Amino acid sequence: MKTMAIVLEQPEHIAFSRLDLTPPGDDDVVVDIEYSGISTGTEKLLYNGRMPQFPGMGYPLVPGYESVGRVVAAGGNARHAVGDRVFVPGARCYGEVRGLFGGAASKIVVGDSRVVSVADTLGERAVLLALAATAYHAVAVGGKRDPITPPDLIVGHGVLGRLLARMTVAAGMPAPTVWETNPERSAGSFDYAVVHPDADERRDYRAIYDVSGDSQILDKLVMRLAPGGEVVLAGFYTEPLNFMFAPAFMRETTFRCAAEWQRADLLAVKELSETGRLSLDGLITHHAQPTDADNAYRTAFGDSGCLKMILDWRSCQ
Repeated sequence: MKTMAIVLEQPEHIAFSRLDLTPPGDDDVVVDIEYSGISTGTEKLLYNGRMPQFPGMGYPLVPGYESVGRVVAAGGNARHAVGDRVFVPGARCYGEVRGLFGGAASKIVVGDSRVVSVADTLGERAVLLALAATAYHAVAVGGKRDPITPPDLIVGHGVLGRLLARMTVAAGMPAPTVWETNPERSAGSFDYAVVHPDADERRDYRAIYDVSGDSQILDKLVMRLAPGGEVVLAGFYTEPLNFMFAPAFMRETTFRCAAEWQRADLLAVKELSETGRLSLDGLITHHAQPTDADNAYRTAFGDSGCLKMILDWRSCQ
């Protein structure tokens, strides 16, 4: 089998290429992808060559970990059946071309255990489940301590910040404040306030969740904490983080890193989304054909009005 795929051949060089697919085994499913999202976090780092080195890193590669499609073939050991609509968090099925993360293709071969069935009612919005799971994990991992401290300040009103704020409200917790410095991104709140940091005088936040990725922001956040407060690093940071010790010491500040979401997080937000308790509306702002991928990626990474760009693969099947 062959597939059409987005290939990042080197930093800032996107190709739309025909690739050989690894033959599926008994534990695999073959999925025709309908939509895939472009991540403005990790994929942007891959695109501009700033992604830190870790296993699987290298070029050329197929990006994408926010894909949804239909199962068109299933191995003998697979639980999913032909016709199931599934969320795909990426795949490694392109031979010598790396799958990092491997979901931006018209057809993929992936382990059945990696995909998750999703309701047809979610439509293209199902690509947002990975970001929703990221937001959920940022709070839920704190549940290893009792009680959980939900965010009362979120820094950044991109898709991740919006999902984190919506999730907090949906859980019946007090609505958080969200900081945003870009006027284009200040609109679109769901029962919570979005303000410029300079317009916020509050200095008793218990839990500040930063999704901005700004490595220079810690001192500003510490100064806004109540004694014993927590700063959760839920963005992705490419530069070293540092902070002044004395203010953090006086407040007995806790710093926590929120790592990658787990399958349990994905299942939780799938249920929240399918039942309507978590709205995914209004977050996908741009659409493109895979044949125009170069422009699509540049728009996703360079246009501040673009919250989420998705590629529509349906014409490539």
